[in-house]
Amino acid sequence: MNQEFLDLCQLDTLGIRAGHQRTAEGEHSEPLFNTSSYVFESAADAAAKFAGDVEGNVYSRYTNPTVKIFQDRIAALERAEAAVATSSGMAAILSVCMALLKPGDEVLVSRSVFGTTSNLFGKFLVKFGISVKFVELAKLQDWQAAIGPATQMLFLETPSNPLCDVADLEALSALAKANNCRLVVDNCFCTPALQRPLELGADIVVHSATKYLDGQGRCVGGVAVGNKADMEEVLGFVRTAGPTMSAFNAWVFLKGLETLRLRMDAHCQNAQKLAEWLQGQDAIEQVYYAGLADHPGHELAKKQQRGFGGVLSFKLKVSDEAERRAAAWRFIDATRLVSLTANLGDVKTTIVHPATTTHSRLSDEEKVEAGISENLIRIAVGLEDINDLIVDMERGLTAL
Repeated sequence: MNQEFLDLCQLDTLGIRAGHQRTAEGEHSEPLFNTSSYVFESAADAAAKFAGDVEGNVYSRYTNPTVKIFQDRIAALERAEAAVATSSGMAAILSVCMALLKPGDEVLVSRSVFGTTSNLFGKFLVKFGISVKFVELAKLQDWQAAIGPATQMLFLETPSNPLCDVADLEALSALAKANNCRLVVDNCFCTPALQRPLELGADIVVHSATKYLDGQGRCVGGVAVGNKADMEEVLGFVRTAGPTMSAFNAWVFLKGLETLRLRMDAHCQNAQKLAEWLQGQDAIEQVYYAGLADHPGHELAKKQQRGFGGVLSFKLKVSDEAERRAAAWRFIDATRLVSLTANLGDVKTTIVHPATTTHSRLSDEEKVEAGISENLIRIAVGLEDINDLIVDMERGLTAL
């Protein structure tokens, strides 16, 4: 399918058709190339492909036909020039940073990023001479005050994990461009079905394909998308360091992309209903979901997203601070339908206590700064019947 035709297609069509060029076998479904290496026609052909003078497969650490289909498809969905697939979402973030940053560079990072992302920047990248400053996601003035001559990258997630804070991508893009640095957006929660950061001015988008791109909790993978020049640098790191996506995982993700928009719409519908129900419960102190009219990021989310996503969180109303963790654990342990697991983006609803799991490696001070309290519970709303999910939440409330 040629690019000129694809440019005229809508997201649902791209999720099913983009990237696949049928082989001589005439297959209808995308082929799975489980091979480590490839045979060359001649010594000259091998030399030309190793040198990059001729397109073709060399070694599956960085060239695999199935992985390429996935890369081309997600690039089409994000309206990007190119994409590079990796072994995990964290590997995608690491690859972007290692490829595009150098000692002496500074990165501004949203304080509300995923806990492991925070550790990657604050604990490991600083070892390589990269300066890191954490700022409040939704406060543009904080980004403006923190940016300086050494700043080379702004990194954020929007909506954030787990409080669903929303950043103004157009404003941050303008700030990044005015200071000659890149805006990198983790689009994991929305996916291109709900938000296209590149169209709002971002330079690079990263995904944990493990989440909604797969949609059924089967495989681990990641991907970075952006312009060809940046992605060539990222591919150079992946080629050398080897955080490679397997052909099988790429094939599974391709199957997930075929139903992406349908699933995301259903996640949004269920999450909206559950958030509204939780908001009406006396034992709930606060619900965090951008689809609620009183959420501080509601209007901005309406402007730059097509839907509010499937993740929400809430705080239990517990007056005794020492009892907050115990109350949250009682709620979680009383549920029977939802799955107690740290993953999200699955058709199965998942529940987790961020303070002791996804954000447990943050210091107490960092948790406070990120809004991760002991009475906070995160739910990634799946595709079960909403009435069954509400009944399960009632079990949790009864245990308080």
